[in-house]
Amino acid sequence: MNIQEFICKYQEAFGKNTPLPIAFGYHHKAAEEVKKIPRCMIGAIRKVCNGKPLTLSADNVLCGGGSLYTAFAPMPDRVPVFVSEVEHYKQNQEQVKAYINRLDIRLTKKPYLNFIRIDQLESLEEMEGILFFATPDVLSGLCSWAFYDNNDNDAVCTRFASGCCSIVTFTTKENAAGGRRCFIGMLDPSARPLVPKNELTFTIPMCRFKEMLNTMEQSALFQKAYSIVRKRINGEIQKETE
Repeated sequence: MNIQEFICKYQEAFGKNTPLPIAFGYHHKAAEEVKKIPRCMIGAIRKVCNGKPLTLSADNVLCGGGSLYTAFAPMPDRVPVFVSEVEHYKQNQEQVKAYINRLDIRLTKKPYLNFIRIDQLESLEEMEGILFFATPDVLSGLCSWAFYDNNDNDAVCTRFASGCCSIVTFTTKENAAGGRRCFIGMLDPSARPLVPKNELTFTIPMCRFKEMLNTMEQSALFQKAYSIVRKRINGEIQKETE
């Protein structure tokens, strides 16, 4: 299934009003001018759904955590203090350090991290993963698709992370390992205000996405149960049950 065929099937499954997914990956060439972005990159990434690519680099990722999770720079010393004593997302600094050590983030050798809406791509080569901004109803379909041919308990994972870590770090590491896990993210309260209140993220490593393309039409996405959800997504039936 090529990109255009996927887009047609995706819109058939979810409706044309559902945002198209975004492909992201490290490159030696910028997809867009490297521009200054707000301190948190999440809002800029969400805007890619509107069609304009985004290029991140060491020059415009200003957040210490963001530069770590995008693999542009080592962890700043202030991160464990900030996460534990300011945000209170972990009980103490030692937990933060241990968690980041387990992530084993290796700095990228490529200068740019490009985010491009999938309909603007000719090829998925060099991409690390596919990112969906999904409402609960869309998330239901994406998870059903991921569960279809993967019986592992962690076929879809939700883990502690910042918004950028849940999108970039988990997905790139899983892709490098040739893994099959997909990731639900954007549970980070600090980044939540930068996306619509009814959206989470769902990421698929590129190695897994190429595999899942072969099962899309056979999965629950095109069966009776999800057809009812699809109608609700597209406003064809009442949104809320009585």
